[in-house]
Amino acid sequence: MSPSRTHRHWLVLIAVLAALLTLSACAAGPNTAEAAGEAGFWQGLWHGIIAPITFIISLFNDNVSIYEVANNGGWYNFGFLIGMSIIFGGGGGAAGRRR
Repeated sequence: MSPSRTHRHWLVLIAVLAALLTLSACAAGPNTAEAAGEAGFWQGLWHGIIAPITFIISLFNDNVSIYEVANNGGWYNFGFLIGMSIIFGGGGGAAGRRR
């Protein structure tokens, strides 16, 4: 391998590690603040978006949970579902592709 190709592999590795560290800082956890109240639509949306990263972290840390238990019900669930759809393509992306 040429030095520039090796250099490029290191840059990609560093970029991926930096992205993983940045995303892991956004992991959802239990709501310990008493004044925080119930999680609503926007928190459900955010938790749905970061769910894949949160799942990986929850495998190694018992204090991190994927789903907020103190939520307001339907609106949190709807936000969580929309957030998961954003991350995993929503199911309609494959229908529009031609083969």
